[in-house]
Order: sequence, then C-alpha cells, then structure tokens
Amino acid sequence: MSSLPVRLRVTLAFTLAMAALLAALGAFLYFQLRSDLDETIDDNLRSRLGEVSGLVFNRPPAGGGFGFAFGDEDETFAQVLRPDGSVAFSTSAAGDEPLLTSPEVPPTDGDPVEIEHDSLPGVEGGARLVAARAGDNERLTVVVGASLDDRDETLASLLTLIFIGGPVALLLASAAGYLAAGGALRPVEKMRTRAADISASEPGERLPVPPVDDELGRLGRTLNEMLDRLEAAIERERRFVDDASHELRTPLALHRAELELALRYGEDADALRASINSAIEEVDRLVALAEALLVVARSGEEGLALAREPVAAGDLFETAIERFRTRALNAHRTLEVGEGGDLVVSGDRLRLEQALTSLVDNALRHGAGAVRLSAQRENGAVAIHVTDEGAGFPDDFLPHAFERFSRADAARGRGGAGLGLAIVDTIATAHGGAASAVNRAEGGADVSLTLPASTVDE
Repeated sequence: MSSLPVRLRVTLAFTLAMAALLAALGAFLYFQLRSDLDETIDDNLRSRLGEVSGLVFNRPPAGGGFGFAFGDEDETFAQVLRPDGSVAFSTSAAGDEPLLTSPEVPPTDGDPVEIEHDSLPGVEGGARLVAARAGDNERLTVVVGASLDDRDETLASLLTLIFIGGPVALLLASAAGYLAAGGALRPVEKMRTRAADISASEPGERLPVPPVDDELGRLGRTLNEMLDRLEAAIERERRFVDDASHELRTPLALHRAELELALRYGEDADALRASINSAIEEVDRLVALAEALLVVARSGEEGLALAREPVAAGDLFETAIERFRTRALNAHRTLEVGEGGDLVVSGDRLRLEQALTSLVDNALRHGAGAVRLSAQRENGAVAIHVTDEGAGFPDDFLPHAFERFSRADAARGRGGAGLGLAIVDTIATAHGGAASAVNRAEGGADVSLTLPASTVDE
C-alpha cells in the first residue's frame, strides 16, 4: 500500500469509503422500504381484521363463506378458527388447513398479533397474518392475511437497482476522485519538477506557489523560505571560504619566504635566528587564525560547547592585563581596570578569556591611549566594557563591526584577519548574551560584552 503513488492511495481510500457508504445506504434503503411495506400491509390487515371480526360477532357466516367481497382473494384471505383450532370458515385462497398453529393463537384478552410465514398452502410466496379473538366469549379466532409476493417483488427490484447502480455509481465516484486527486496534487508535481532543476549554481530559483492560501500554498511558501535561508547560508559559507583562503595565503607566503631566507643565510647565526623568530611569529599568527576559524565554523554547526561556571569579572580583567602587559609597555600604552571587578557572570571561563583578550588586542592594535576594562550591571545582566582613546569606528562600519572578515582599515589601521569582533559576538551569543560597539562622545571606541549574571552573585 505504501509503495503506491499518492494519487492511487487517495483514490483507493476514497473508493473504499464510498463503497462502505453505498453499502450502508443500500442496506438502509432496503430495510427501511421493507419496514414501510410491512407497516402498510399490517395496517390494511388490521382494517380487514375489524371487518371480519364484526361480521363474525354480529352475523356469523353460514355455509363456510363470508357475505361480502373480501378484496382480491389471490392476495388477501381470511379464516375463522374454532376453539379446538379447526377451520370454521375460510375464503377460497386460505384453504381448509388452519393458518395458525396452537402456539400462534392469540390469548383471549390480548391485542392482535402479527405473524409472518415464509410459505402457506394455496398462497404464492410468503404471507403476513394478523389474528385476534372474536365472537361470543371470544372463543373464535379470526385470521386475516395477505400475500407478500408484491412486497418481495418490490424489494427484489430495489436490490437489482442497488447491485447494478451501486457499482456504476462507485466507478463514477472513483473516477471523479482520481481526477480530483490529480488536480489537487498538480501543484505538488510542479514544485517537484522545479525543485529537481534548482541547484547551487542557479541562485534565485524558487518553487511555484499556488495562488490559493491552502495547505499546498503554505507548503510552497515555507519551502521557498527554506531555500532563501539555504541560499544565504551557502553564500555566507562561500564568502567565508574565500576570505579564509585569502587570509591564509599571506602568512603562508611570508612563512615560506622566512624559511627560504633562513636556508639562504644559514651560515650567519644572527640572520638565521632572526629568520626563525620571524617564522615563529608567522606560525603563531597561523595558529591564532586557525583557532579563530575553528570557533567561527563551530558556531555555525552544532554551536560552541560551553562549560559554565561562576566567573568573576575581576579574574577576567587580571588574566587579560597579564597577557598584554609587556605588549602595552612596548607600545607605551597603559592598561587600566575600572569598577565592576566584583561582579560575577555565568559562563565558560576559557571562552570568556578568549573574547576579552580579543577585545583588548583589538583596542591595542587599532586604538590609542589607555585601554580601560570595567563591568556594570545592565537589566539583570553584566556588561563588560573595553574602551580606548583612539579615533573610534567609522560610522558606516559600526553596523558591520561584528561580521566575519570585516575591517575598518581607513580609521583603525591595518593588520588582523577581521575575525576578532566576530569571535566576540559568537561567544556572547553562545552564552545567551550579546556584543555591541559604539563610539564614545569623548573619543575612542567602547566595545561591550553582555553576559548573564551568575546566581552566586545574586
């Protein structure tokens, strides 16, 4: 069943439902018509029973006959039975044999009874009987009956119509269902055909959406929205690979040049040492770049794995300052710690240190003056700020500051892969926080990392 096409499965289910419906409708019509016909026959027989009972009570028939015409005697008949069950009077169609057996004789004080026989002597087909007590002291039993031949013919005609018309109606309904299912599934087939032609080399192609706002229309719009997201993701990954390749090309070329230089001047110890030191610096840059690329790539797949714990902002400040102390002295810059060191955040210590050192590195690389680290509460969270006294970000760069491989070279100098702030934003988002960058009114940049506060501090 599951291997059949959807159109056939829908048609088959519709056919089975229609067959059950037609069978139930046919059975209902048959038994309803039979009940109506039996009720009509019984009403007629009760009327006849009253006539015969009155005749027997007031003027018993003589010579075994009735003194009036008793309808069509081929179809209706009557008998009067003695107390011993023998026939006292009878119409010609009823014959001389009693129509009732002893158990079927109604009681003297009871209502008339209806009885149906499959066959009676002298009566074609089955018959329905109505019997009641009558005469002096109700000792006599009056029985009137009617042949069921006409009823059975009518029911047989109905059955013929059901068994002939039912399959014909079922066939027509199934054909209509098959065509209706095909029409309903036509938009799906159009979407399938278009989907088979869509590829990454042809961006912008979308599935045809039916104009009606039904299930298929909503499905088509949902799939097109999914294609929009996939196309945007593919474009981001393509741009990421292009930028990563470009960023890796320069340090690899420099690394090769330093190694060639060391090979050429291998007899000069100072030159060899300088080349090796330069090569080590390029390797360090490659390692940092590889780590940054790994963080960005993981954030786009299953997300960063975090080992959350309470972390004091002051501990993060101390780690960052210790790491950049020598570099700041060499650049004649100062590192300062402001307020908020006692605030505690909930997060992965190593990842938070990575984000904060990236902010400090960015401020030392592109900013000027003192670099200040501080923290403060903001709406139940903790915001860690890193500020400098440089030229700040260009206004048109601020909306793109946290995008991958974005740089503000014109105002902030050169160097770096453009992944520092992107990594900060990735780590903040993984912690359920956010990163932001603004220009200070007094000059310089203010980059903040907002993180959830730890319950230990509350």
